[in-house]
Amino acid sequence: MLMLVPMPIQTQTKFWLMKSEPSVYSIDCLRKDQKTLWTGVRNYQARNFMTTDMRPGDQVFFYHSSAEPPGIAGLAKVASLAVPDPSAFDKKSEAFDPKSTKEKPIWFCVEIQFVKRFSRLLELSKIKAHKSLQELLLLRPGQRLSIQPVSAKDFQTLLELSAQVD
Repeated sequence: MLMLVPMPIQTQTKFWLMKSEPSVYSIDCLRKDQKTLWTGVRNYQARNFMTTDMRPGDQVFFYHSSAEPPGIAGLAKVASLAVPDPSAFDKKSEAFDPKSTKEKPIWFCVEIQFVKRFSRLLELSKIKAHKSLQELLLLRPGQRLSIQPVSAKDFQTLLELSAQVD
């Protein structure tokens, strides 16, 4: 009789780009805090990335958006699985959502941990100029997601580009 042996689930590191306005929360804030909950995300697709796809150890590019110039400011990593976003319950928060309750939360967040601040920003213009990065979601017209998956190949290319400016 053939007996099936359960195989362990293989987990693979995933790669992400997470955007933040530096006037709200910058890479320097993360360096000071070392860890933070990535609260306030109010887009269902971005929320779903956090709840179903992100795992501790995943690598993150920390992107400064709405900045002049915009670009990748450093590296972080996912430090926790998703938990209910406390800002959704805080009536004083801009991210408060009266439909989200502690019993039935709608919004979730992961904790991220500081890894490295680049000595110089990897500017969006330099990313756009690199031909092999044309499939990067960040470069697609109209793409405004604050959390985006990045392929392993594109992550490696961006790391190499960051080393050239670092």
